[in-house]
Amino acid sequence: MKSRLFVVIIAASMLFVMALYFIVNPSYEKSLRAKYYYEVGEYTEAYNLAKEAFGIDLYNRMAATIMAQSQISLKYVAYIQEAKEYMKSIDAIAKHEQISDVDRAKIKMMCNIMVGSYVKLAPSVVTDKELVQEAAAYHAKFEKLLEKVTQN
Repeated sequence: MKSRLFVVIIAASMLFVMALYFIVNPSYEKSLRAKYYYEVGEYTEAYNLAKEAFGIDLYNRMAATIMAQSQISLKYVAYIQEAKEYMKSIDAIAKHEQISDVDRAKIKMMCNIMVGSYVKLAPSVVTDKELVQEAAAYHAKFEKLLEKVTQN
């Protein structure tokens, strides 16, 4: 009975020391904050904090992972933002009664850019599923639009 209690006390003490190390160590403290920002979708802040943490301790794998994941997520955010801007431009062109060859070429160029950019995106297991799905939806829209523009 005494040996079990001793083992439990030692294990609890070790966990306490490890938790204290994570909280007190500036690199891991920044990593934990970066993880929080990543989870709430603030990828730029997460990337900056993880980069700082990695700069303090090059062996901080948590910081390296969050930094890499934030970069991936930021690429998705940039793709989605660019897709929204191109869709606004395409919608403005589509409101004309007739679409000129120049406008058709603009639409085709925008679609080619977005289809080509999507191929460069590579999600990881922890990439936000909503980001991946939204980017895939825009990609599908641009592929359909490119097909329509190319046919006419």
